[in-house]
Amino acid sequence: MKVTIEKKTDQLNYEDFLGGVTRIVTIAGIKKGTKEQQYDIEIVGDSRVWRPAVTVLKLLVAAWGDDASTWIGRHVELYGDPDVTFGREKVGGIRVSRLSHIDGPVAASLTETRGRRKVHIVEPLDRVSILRAEWTTATPERKAEIEAEVKSLTQPTEGGAA
Repeated sequence: MKVTIEKKTDQLNYEDFLGGVTRIVTIAGIKKGTKEQQYDIEIVGDSRVWRPAVTVLKLLVAAWGDDASTWIGRHVELYGDPDVTFGREKVGGIRVSRLSHIDGPVAASLTETRGRRKVHIVEPLDRVSILRAEWTTATPERKAEIEAEVKSLTQPTEGGAA
């Protein structure tokens, strides 16, 4: 028997990404959060919300702009970063590695701790990766559509490039 542990929480947590797990999510909506967690980002197919830290929000704004209504339907690859600190203690946190709707890498120099900045870089998230992530919850009809789209995206053209 396989042991599964279900946490009773309304948000994604660092522990969801232990062991190198990454997850591509689609943004369903954005709502105002609390003082500590400024925004609740709703995720397609998940009852929990993602509450990004201020550093991650700044990176999203640098990449996509500050009109959160345009973020709906966009895709984000999330991962767990064990080096995230709260005060002086390493607590781990959720970071962003790739985003849809960007043409190239986006770099932003953001404050890590008082007086210390760090360059954060996000890479473009390609369509095939998005479709692979969607596959796991797709209906049989949608899976057929995904297969056709992936084939069209990966099939070499007459010039030899896909």
